[in-house]
Amino acid sequence: MSTITTRDGTEIYYKDWGPKAAQPIVFHHGWPLSADDWDNQMLFFLEQGYRVIAHDRRGHGRSTQTATGNEMDTYAADVAELAAALDLRNAVHIGHSTGGGEVAHYVARAEPGRVAKAVLIGAVPPVMVKSETNPGGLPIEVFDGFRAALVANRAQFYIDVPAGPFYGFNRAGATVSQGAIDNWWRQGMMGGAKAHYDCIKAFSETDFTEDLKAIDVPVLIMHGDDDQIVPIADSALLAAKLVKNGTLKIYEGLPHGMCTTHPDIINPDLLAFIKG
Repeated sequence: MSTITTRDGTEIYYKDWGPKAAQPIVFHHGWPLSADDWDNQMLFFLEQGYRVIAHDRRGHGRSTQTATGNEMDTYAADVAELAAALDLRNAVHIGHSTGGGEVAHYVARAEPGRVAKAVLIGAVPPVMVKSETNPGGLPIEVFDGFRAALVANRAQFYIDVPAGPFYGFNRAGATVSQGAIDNWWRQGMMGGAKAHYDCIKAFSETDFTEDLKAIDVPVLIMHGDDDQIVPIADSALLAAKLVKNGTLKIYEGLPHGMCTTHPDIINPDLLAFIKG
């Protein structure tokens, strides 16, 4: 397996396909998944001649099942170490859901020349949890419910999420893919319960407002207006107002996991933004 070892001894697994001289595209997965969630996009962009890279966030997939460091500062630092180890320059960073938060946190801090563009898909920024300063957010009780379900029966929870709201399979007339549900479960159960538990706080309570303001590169924000996991009104619509050079693209009726359910729509739009 291809891994790097971070300063604190954590092994981060990654895939790195395609010509080393080609422009790199780095994919950042959502909670509680792995680099495998990007298989379709990686194969698509590999065919287009790009160098494609995806890592398993610490505590997820094939990376170390960490007890500590399961928060955004460390996630972004891990990405910085990966980018340095692979000498990635002029890269496009694409993040889905929690991975979108990771992209925002990393890109805002990246060394000059490392990043060309960023994409946030169904992403958690600016901040998910409801507060006095974020009245449209989701109540903390929602995330407490996630934690309780994970502790009580993680395996069942990791069936219920993809079988229901994640892919919109709970909507009338939805075309349900048992393979997508099973693959979500498989990826989730590969990771560590402690890291996944901690990551709920990371994706729900981290405030990315200053990160979004600090990003200088072009940013594409893609979001389905039927996203039941990260509601669009308190995420993409707000994030688009905070970035300096942003483009907002809303997908009518599409769910949170639209990269899996509708790659025929998402992939060409990603390619157009990267080439543009």
